[in-house]
Amino acid sequence: MATLTIRNLDDDVVAALKERARRHCRSLEAEVRELLRDAALGGSPATLRELADHIAALTPDVRQTDSTELVRSDRTR
Repeated sequence: MATLTIRNLDDDVVAALKERARRHCRSLEAEVRELLRDAALGGSPATLRELADHIAALTPDVRQTDSTELVRSDRTR
């Protein structure tokens, strides 16, 4: 495995990466490694549509309400 050194990162970038790592229960190094792997190999996060389809698939026997209906219902209140 190779080693990579990155210099001159802004302090706010490092702070944001540390917070992200904390939320994912990872070290800063592991978080950056995962981000770089995803960016380099195309493992980017799912699109919103893919995420919505995944959530809907978790409850296949439940009718999914179109969000348009919900918004229209709220507007008429």
